[in-house]
Amino acid sequence: MSKQNVTVIGLGRMGAALAAAFLDAGHPTTVFNRTPDKAEPLVARGARPAATVAEAVAASELVVVCVLDYAAVRSLLAPVADTLRGRVLVNLTSGSPEQARAEAEWAAGHGIGYLDGGIMTTPPGIGDSANMILYAGGAGLLDTHRPALAVLGDPVDLGADAGLASLYDAGLLGLMWSVFGGWLHATALTEADGVPARDFTAIAVRSLRTMGWFMTTYAEQIDAGEYPGDDATLDVHVASIAHLLHAGEARGVDGRLPELHLALMREAVAAGHGGDSYARMIEAFRK
Repeated sequence: MSKQNVTVIGLGRMGAALAAAFLDAGHPTTVFNRTPDKAEPLVARGARPAATVAEAVAASELVVVCVLDYAAVRSLLAPVADTLRGRVLVNLTSGSPEQARAEAEWAAGHGIGYLDGGIMTTPPGIGDSANMILYAGGAGLLDTHRPALAVLGDPVDLGADAGLASLYDAGLLGLMWSVFGGWLHATALTEADGVPARDFTAIAVRSLRTMGWFMTTYAEQIDAGEYPGDDATLDVHVASIAHLLHAGEARGVDGRLPELHLALMREAVAAGHGGDSYARMIEAFRK
């Protein structure tokens, strides 16, 4: 089977990784970057360099853009909107849901198919199907171009609202930093007693699987607006976190992160929710 022609605009670390994945999968790939020398390693691997954005867009039905921000996307593509008409634009630039929706509206006004994406990995992870790339936008576009886009990572369809990929991306970044922060705090705690980070992390990774089960259970409670404390109540969590704080204080570990969790839990208990599950804490964040 012939491989779809693809254009990649923007050859920073992520853009270059995207183009390389297309090339590795055998897709004829046209590349453009405002600094032409960034294209040279890809050209050496078989990419076709475009001298202008218009030339890059005209080369392929599927145009992938990954640049600094949405302002850069618009400045590059607005002058070639007529050339983009009838093609599919996949915007893998990081931004806000509002920016993504505005870009989708602009694209629709010019007859351009539009998918907004959120890349759930760093450049070295591009091309690995274990890593997700989130897509949202034009109905049916992902299904049509899935064979090409799947070479970048596992394509996950979030639906027609173009803002959802950026929204999920922002939420998952918050989750990542919270997990990393908790892991680093715990690693500092165990390290104080001579436990190597590698040893503790092996156990921590196993524990994350159990936490995933709790998250799935709590998600059902959040959607239903009911928080039965049939696994562990907030009263139990408040008592348990005291042990963590005591252990950290005894070892000189910064306790600000668990102290924040404790403060939020105490507010919920004071409001009469001590018998509820931890999922009740969603109300603290909704404020």
